[in-house]
Amino acid sequence: MIYPTRRTILVAAAIGPAALVIGLFAPAYWTAGLALLALLLALCAVDAVAGPATRSATVTCEGPRSAGVGESFGVTARARFARPPPAGIQFALGVSGPVAAPFGLRAEAQAAQGGPAAAIVLRAERRGTARLMCVWIRWTGPLGLIWKQRQLALDQAILITPDIRSVSDKSVLLLNQEAMFGVKAQLQVGEGAEFEALADFRPGMDKRAIDWKTSARHTMLVAKEYRTERNNNIVMALDAGRAMCEPLNDVPRIDRAVSAALLTAFVALKDGDRVGFFAFDSRPRAASQPISGQRAFALLQRVAAGIDYSASETNYTLGIATLASELSRRSLIILFTEFADTISAELMMAAVGTLLKRHLVLFVVLRDEELEGIAGAEPSQPDDIGRAVTAAALLRERRLVITRLRHLGVHVVEAPAAEAGPAVVAAYLDIKRRSLI
Repeated sequence: MIYPTRRTILVAAAIGPAALVIGLFAPAYWTAGLALLALLLALCAVDAVAGPATRSATVTCEGPRSAGVGESFGVTARARFARPPPAGIQFALGVSGPVAAPFGLRAEAQAAQGGPAAAIVLRAERRGTARLMCVWIRWTGPLGLIWKQRQLALDQAILITPDIRSVSDKSVLLLNQEAMFGVKAQLQVGEGAEFEALADFRPGMDKRAIDWKTSARHTMLVAKEYRTERNNNIVMALDAGRAMCEPLNDVPRIDRAVSAALLTAFVALKDGDRVGFFAFDSRPRAASQPISGQRAFALLQRVAAGIDYSASETNYTLGIATLASELSRRSLIILFTEFADTISAELMMAAVGTLLKRHLVLFVVLRDEELEGIAGAEPSQPDDIGRAVTAAALLRERRLVITRLRHLGVHVVEAPAAEAGPAVVAAYLDIKRRSLI
């Protein structure tokens, strides 16, 4: 496709009225305006012929095959020409799917090895499949009077997966802190439930661990050492209802919960426990039985990727009752959820109360930093006071619900979105040390 540049259009728009004025007041010179228009058209034709033809341009786009939710990544468009490349090349990308372009879908090409190239930054907003549909390339002729443009089809797919960057970045640090592996295998000794060995009693050890018969035989205090019990059932229960699908710092809450759940699952599998996933909104949506082993993480990741976004309200009674019926032994249930009002919170507490009869529940809720910012902001307008009072009331109700959950015997983790994963892992490891499962 060839079309005039803005400069050419402005010149033609100036010559046309000038030729009309000349024709009205000086008919003998009206041909001069037409001559100027003809000259402009001739220069455009020369500019269109000169330089590389549109068919000689080919474009390739290089980008990642997959990206995590909330991650920014670049797609590099590179042009190749049969002749030396022209100047002023621009690219535009056509995309569809759960991605956004914070800096726009157009970019100016820069000289690079292998041909002019430009990087277009995209941001993954939700899970799903993003497609690079097509790419446009255009450049001006040597005189700068016309644009030469070509559209090329791409049809490249980029899979938007749950964000597991925290798994690779933080899991090793968390595991090293807990001495799960190292140069040689180490056991978690001290506060577990499985007997490990007898050792001399030292100051600071629990006096209840003293083995009095052995101590009497050896005429010295001897204590029992225990190690953390393994092969426990850990279930990641994720609320995928409407409230959890709302964005928190530009990323849906459910995606942040999935990332925290995957990090905790990775640590639990490394520690020898069995991990399962369960997602529900108005009804159960996805489930996997607790499994163990290092290869189990790939299966859990696929199950987490299949948790869809929902506009339905969460049915805690049906979801939690279904989960309880599928568990044949005592388990640690890590529940990721969000409550929007006191009515849904009452239903949630009633359903969670049935789990506490047999299982241990760890309740995970993300701090609403936006609501806290509104409540704590200094008012500059009268409307700000009303917003701050409403936000403070919502936060007060939220704290009341969390306090009631703790009184029921539920372990609660309330953490900022960016620190949810490590906070849940720390709570899980603390429960293991205290042998509460």
